[in-house]
Amino acid sequence: MTLPSPSTDRALRIYLALAQYPVLQTRIRARMRRELFERGIVGPKDFEAEVRQKAIESQAREGLHDPLWEESGEIWEIRMSRVRKHLTDFYFAYNLRFEDFEEIVKDVLAERIPAVDEIEISFNPELAPQDMLFEQAMALESLPVEERAHYQPRYHELIVVLIRRMISDQLAYINIAKTWFTASDLLDIQRRKIGHGKIGGKAAGMLLAARILSEIAGEDIRDALCTPESYFLGSDVMYAFMSYNDLIHWADQKYKSEEQINTEYPTIQEEYAKAKFPPDIIEKLQEMLADVGKQPLIVRSSSLLEDNFGTSFAGKYESVFCPNQGSPEENLSRLTQAIARVFASGLNPDALLYRRAMGLQDYDERLAILIQVVEGERFGDYFFPHAAGVGFSRNIYRWSPQIRSEDGFLRLVWGLGTRAVDRVGSDYPRLVALSHPHLRPDADPKQIRRYSQQYIDLINLKENRFETLPVLEVITRRYPLLRYIAQLDQGGYLVPIRSNLSTGNVKKIVLTFDALIQRTELADRMKRILNLLEHHYKTPVDMEFAIRVEDPQSLSPGIRISILQCRPQSHAEEEEAHIPDELNPEEIVFSTRRMVPRGHIRDIRYVLFVVPEGYYALPTPSARAELGRTISRINTILSNEVFICIGPGRWGTRDPDLGVNIRYSDIYNTRALVELAGEGIGPAPEPSFGTHFFQDLIEARIHPLAIFLNDEGVIFDRQFFYHTPNRLAERAPDEAHLAACIRLIEVSSFRQGYHLDVIMDNEAGQAVALLCPD
Repeated sequence: MTLPSPSTDRALRIYLALAQYPVLQTRIRARMRRELFERGIVGPKDFEAEVRQKAIESQAREGLHDPLWEESGEIWEIRMSRVRKHLTDFYFAYNLRFEDFEEIVKDVLAERIPAVDEIEISFNPELAPQDMLFEQAMALESLPVEERAHYQPRYHELIVVLIRRMISDQLAYINIAKTWFTASDLLDIQRRKIGHGKIGGKAAGMLLAARILSEIAGEDIRDALCTPESYFLGSDVMYAFMSYNDLIHWADQKYKSEEQINTEYPTIQEEYAKAKFPPDIIEKLQEMLADVGKQPLIVRSSSLLEDNFGTSFAGKYESVFCPNQGSPEENLSRLTQAIARVFASGLNPDALLYRRAMGLQDYDERLAILIQVVEGERFGDYFFPHAAGVGFSRNIYRWSPQIRSEDGFLRLVWGLGTRAVDRVGSDYPRLVALSHPHLRPDADPKQIRRYSQQYIDLINLKENRFETLPVLEVITRRYPLLRYIAQLDQGGYLVPIRSNLSTGNVKKIVLTFDALIQRTELADRMKRILNLLEHHYKTPVDMEFAIRVEDPQSLSPGIRISILQCRPQSHAEEEEAHIPDELNPEEIVFSTRRMVPRGHIRDIRYVLFVVPEGYYALPTPSARAELGRTISRINTILSNEVFICIGPGRWGTRDPDLGVNIRYSDIYNTRALVELAGEGIGPAPEPSFGTHFFQDLIEARIHPLAIFLNDEGVIFDRQFFYHTPNRLAERAPDEAHLAACIRLIEVSSFRQGYHLDVIMDNEAGQAVALLCPD
């Protein structure tokens, strides 16, 4: 056996020594090359030329005959980096002593920060591997401030490239994020990421909001803020999952007809539910579950376009709670099923038709996954936060002239925040105008009780499942936050809870959140948080949050605010609209003063009127659901017409007994959704603003309005709605059997040569539908 030569032995010793310092290898090798250059062993230009030549030779050995085109730029940079490392070790080992190498290592360890001349800018960040970007970005970040200034453009470029690769490629986001994220921030995200690809919009918004506030918010806000423990499944994992399970044939779903999209979605859900994950992803998820322990989790979509400027995708994709209380095998199974379910939701009709309507159909919309530990605490067998909700920096639907739009508002609920963002049946969040937190939409105690929260979303730890339960089944007189969230109904007036309740009084509890608003800094801090984020986003924002009251027995309890999500607030730039000073009563079809937005809908030719008497006469919920599908077909038929929809109760509710059960994909061609209530029709609809459904309407420039027939001064022309000829059979012959429930009114049939204009004057607080000559 031939003994190694001294130089070969040195090369091996250097290689093994470098392996002990994985984080410092880049700096050590940079110092080794500087030593070679200063001693004249090889020049920098000759060295780089040899690196390039040997990289080309290695391509040839692999059978690449046209290396310029047969290999991606990223792979080429990886190849160059590896050759550069090996050539550095080779020259050093064959020309210098091992003692020289040891001196370099000692110097680097002693300095802890790189010397300026060790920073290499010979590679292109756009093509370089991610590890190389992080190595150089971290090296630059650790330089003293005065030395870092020289390399600031390079550092800036590295941050932008890392954001684009890891988080989002949306320029509006990058333009803000590049100012705030550091290399250390991005490295922390990378450590919590599973698989390749970006972490998507939902994760991006949460992280950016937290980063901005941690830097510039007041000390009281910084001390009160936190974000949930979070993990990120990269967007490329979705394609790996599809390939692993032969699901790629569904990738062209977005180009199919609306009928196919609707018909095939149940099959997609079934196939995704049966699919398995690649072993490497399973291994990483097992490690994550081991770290999390028994804490409940939520699996949330975080698509590449989600929570973007102008397209929020609010509620388009699923979020799934995983109570995480079973055996490790059961918890892993539930987690992978939840992820597969979210992946499948990327092909649901609402999402695909929303993308089509927004001109985003051709974008490669991959879904990343955001996995978060659920914020909250245990109460008996249940787990939920003290309060949760969504805050908006702009209140575009004021219920009183005193309210300042620019101060924003909250939708606040007890328990998990799902009830604040989803429009659910027979339930109401607390609306808080942050300019006047104590000013409610309804002042009458009976109305406050009627429009208070009746159900709570929570995790049942004992049953290992997500549940929705009546508030009075969960709350007890021993609940620690009782006096903060509730008051007692004393038969005509509400009183604060000041002492221990008797068991009989629990049934008199009404969730008002008055003490939470009065005794804590919640309203003031949320107003300042939303204002700061709007300022730095340069657009109104909305933020989902969870609340924890700290030291509730104290006279000055603390408040902990957890940021769950942040995105640009959906809003349409509408023209100023003013109602004429003099109106002819014979030209008014309807008029309302219920929470009026700003805008003007011109040249309305059709009104789709869901007749309350006919709708509620339908015998079953399934029959009412079928009516919703009929409206969807009429929406398609009228795609080239200007029309509005008017119906009883809540549009978009999940409960057909409370209103018309439709989705965004059923009504996206309409220009307004008007909700009727009162005079036997039903209770006044809960304002939809702040819900995911509301976000859809605003982004599609669909105006939500409400007409409460019992309100003073309301006009509703029954002659127009009930006695104008019904054109349903002419425009939609297949739906003629529903003529008693749906009236399709052509405006010119009521008055020849006329159309409708709807003028919404938010300053005057009035909306009017007027007959206008063509």
